[in-house]
Amino acid sequence: MDPFLQAALDQAKTGLASGGIPIGSVLVCDGSIIGRGHNQRVQKGSVIHHGEMNCLENAGRQRASVYRRCTIYTTLSPCPMCSGAILLYAIPRVVVGENVTFLGAEDHLRAKGVAVEVAQNPECIQLMREFVTKNPQLWNEDIGV
Repeated sequence: MDPFLQAALDQAKTGLASGGIPIGSVLVCDGSIIGRGHNQRVQKGSVIHHGEMNCLENAGRQRASVYRRCTIYTTLSPCPMCSGAILLYAIPRVVVGENVTFLGAEDHLRAKGVAVEVAQNPECIQLMREFVTKNPQLWNEDIGV
């Protein structure tokens, strides 16, 4: 597995272990991780701390020139909110662990020129399938259903 996708998966597992939703993300610039995060809606009582949003928060303020050199890795297809942040900061590439359990705004990202690559990683798929089966109400809350 790609080491950056593995780092995002490790973040997802950290989130699950702390009672949250297992979605993780890392922000990579010039071959180095500059931000890590995981969904912390449950842990922080937050409406915005999805994996990608938490990752961007943890990366701290960056210059626009930095974001334009980044790739964001996420274990799950990014929702419209997270996709909006990716577009706002002009992050040119997204690597998605899987979009089987949830298909986010990938088409919107692609339409705006973002390169979206989907790995369909079996471990990412299994992690989300198990979580959704065990926690359907929490999952539906997270995606606004």
